[in-house]
Amino acid sequence: MNSMLTNSQQKTICSQLGRVKLQLLYKASIHGFTGAAFHQRCDNCCPTVSVGYNASGYVFGGYTKQPFSQSGQYVPDDQAFLFTFSGEKLIKYPVTIPANAVRMISNSGPYFGETFVLVHGSKPVVYSNPGNYYNLNAAEMHGNDLNLAECEVYEVEEIPEFEKPWRPMVWETEKRTELMDGIKLYCPMISSVPQVRVLLIGPVGAGKSSFFNSINSVFRGHVSNQAIAGSSTTSLTTKFRTYSVKAGRGGKPLPIIFCDTMGLEENTGAGLDIDDIISILKGHLPDSYQFNPSAPLHPEASGYRKSPGLKDEIHCVVYVTDACKVSIMPTKLELKLEAIRRKVNSMGIPQLILLTKVDEACSFVSQDVRNIYKSGYIEEMMQEVSARLGVPMSCVVPVKNYSKEFELDLNCDILLLTAVIQMLRAADSYFDELSDRKSNIETKGY
Repeated sequence: MNSMLTNSQQKTICSQLGRVKLQLLYKASIHGFTGAAFHQRCDNCCPTVSVGYNASGYVFGGYTKQPFSQSGQYVPDDQAFLFTFSGEKLIKYPVTIPANAVRMISNSGPYFGETFVLVHGSKPVVYSNPGNYYNLNAAEMHGNDLNLAECEVYEVEEIPEFEKPWRPMVWETEKRTELMDGIKLYCPMISSVPQVRVLLIGPVGAGKSSFFNSINSVFRGHVSNQAIAGSSTTSLTTKFRTYSVKAGRGGKPLPIIFCDTMGLEENTGAGLDIDDIISILKGHLPDSYQFNPSAPLHPEASGYRKSPGLKDEIHCVVYVTDACKVSIMPTKLELKLEAIRRKVNSMGIPQLILLTKVDEACSFVSQDVRNIYKSGYIEEMMQEVSARLGVPMSCVVPVKNYSKEFELDLNCDILLLTAVIQMLRAADSYFDELSDRKSNIETKGY
């Protein structure tokens, strides 16, 4: 059975329900537009998402945690809601009288109070009566087109956790020390490059500045906030900033520089401009350059590097992505990232994905960050972001940034430091490739 709900729509619904996926139970065009067919396929299954489709293009339905039956009784459900899609956005109509949330009627499909019924009276129609049980807008929900083209019911299934981590990690103090020492002692293999330059790219609020602050905190020994970070609908970073981390207070700079950019936004003329990204990759942009979303950097701009060296270029690109928003990434933003990735690919620069806010996305990880690679939900998010951005799963690194804490946490530190090690390894691969290319040219010249 093929689902009519798109993958994006399924993910949007699931984002409301936790670590879950949808399993199709009933499809009216196959099993029949009858109450009997619906109950045969769906009775005693829960929770469920019921979805109606009409010829006007509306996609709408309801959720209940209660199992369906044919008792004729009302069943209480304080978590029930009706919904409709407006483009990619989900509009919810929560239950207002939980005691009458769902009714178990044998001659109909999913029956939400006396407000909304799919396959009403065993016919391909919708019963819609906005009232006390759910406050819905009929024109908004289904356009007042009450003829069903299709009806589907999905069971909501929890994504299981793994007993053993699928990516082994060592969560010990010695491991943190080993990782910190590895970063401190790292030396780029090309002598003209004193520090690896890593470009952080991502949507507004994904956690680019917070990641730098978190790495800085690990090496300082306490939580610090050097880069401006916070929650906002527009980018808090308006300048191109390069941040060097020091090995402790008053220590030497580490061999890595994080380049922080203005956040990507889905609309044209808003957020970071793709032409500015190309200038950054090639090393043209000066530190503290003020971004102008409506006009890319001009070669005559103050501080513009006309002849940058390898030390000024970007050696690794990191896409910073909020784990809570992977499934509901706007199409326009995804297309912008795809255009950037194609450009980065053409320049041969290695790319990683930094998956942030994993504790907010998964309660299992929130309980203990060491569950990160035991979480089936996080694994699914990593697979999805890997597929969406076209970066191998082995290059997806989940982290938890410091945001509200006063003190450091050993396990968060290990995740953060592991991410930095992966960036240095990626840069090494890039330098290897440049060296090989140079050797081939010299051999041919000889």
